[in-house]
Amino acid sequence: MTGLRDTLQPYVSDGSVAGAVGLLARGDRIDVQAVGALDADGTTPMARDSIFRIASLTKPVVAAAVLMLIEDGKLAYDDPIGTWLPELASPVVVRTPAAPVDDVVPAARPITVGDLLTSRAGYGFASDFSLPAVAPLFEDVQKDGLHPQHLSPPDVWLATLARIPLLYQPGETWLYNTSSDLQGVLIARVTGGTLPDFLAERLFEPLGMTDTGFVVPADKRNRFASYYRTGSEGGLELVDAPDGQWSRMPAFPSGAGGLVSTADDWLAFARLILAGGTAGSRRLLSADAVRRMTTNHLTEAQRETGALFLEGQGWGYGGSVDIARVDPWNVPGRYGWVGGTGTSAHLVPSTGSVALFLSQQEMAGPTTPPLLRDFWRYAAEAGADS
Repeated sequence: MTGLRDTLQPYVSDGSVAGAVGLLARGDRIDVQAVGALDADGTTPMARDSIFRIASLTKPVVAAAVLMLIEDGKLAYDDPIGTWLPELASPVVVRTPAAPVDDVVPAARPITVGDLLTSRAGYGFASDFSLPAVAPLFEDVQKDGLHPQHLSPPDVWLATLARIPLLYQPGETWLYNTSSDLQGVLIARVTGGTLPDFLAERLFEPLGMTDTGFVVPADKRNRFASYYRTGSEGGLELVDAPDGQWSRMPAFPSGAGGLVSTADDWLAFARLILAGGTAGSRRLLSADAVRRMTTNHLTEAQRETGALFLEGQGWGYGGSVDIARVDPWNVPGRYGWVGGTGTSAHLVPSTGSVALFLSQQEMAGPTTPPLLRDFWRYAAEAGADS
């Protein structure tokens, strides 16, 4: 069996990515391989502690923070979010998903906290991006999620969202992304503070996630990977440099995709989940909250609506849950997600294993790129051999 480095290195050698970090952990055994460089010029080698834009790997972290507020007694799963987000207290819904944005009916019931956690609030992306109600959502509030300095402050962002009708009735089906941003705004409103402060106090500091946040300080940018996409003529095209979008705190800290982190920081979060909510001698989440987080909540029909993103998987809170072995690298019960900046993080509660992949290469769409599938395949084989 080839090693982890041998799996990743060919993609650096052929210019597909500038660099990457892969991590596999099971118990105390950890295999970490860093290949390539922080930038396409190859001036600074990639390292285990390199910092990446983790994009949608933010979602599980923010979902865990919402669960903390539930366990604090400040929220409940069935609470209408309109109590704290009055802009969304009386939403309207397009009559059918294909209906014009002005052909609306009142929502059958309020959006709840549980709807946000399961990504069934009625806002978000389905498999068809051409639906009329998706266009204003994408163009007005979600388009620049990977460019945080372009987003409006939470109050303005929420007021803009409130003018857009829901695509589906609350609780009806799974839709991608927007519910996680709403979770971030909800946390700020409930606590009377900010999402970055709450995450730092309740998760990052207790877990020792010292390199995770919404901004990269100047003294850490020498470890921050540049961010690329594939150019129109091939090759790597720079999207964001270390002194760019993440060099200062954004007006809108995105709960759907705004964090930066390292392999070891996200591993610390994964181990919290694997340990049933405990970190050392401290309990940060209850075992029941962790069970809810890592359990599929979708029906078969709801999974089908989100098939473009879910690829046969279910959805817990903030991440997908494998409910069957639909590919060689799937493991029933595996929880985690991928990020549009070329990242992936999954854990398997039954085996205590974690697989993390961090790169700086923008994904072209929801379809998983070959490098990531090769990493998953290797992770599955390594787990089977251990």
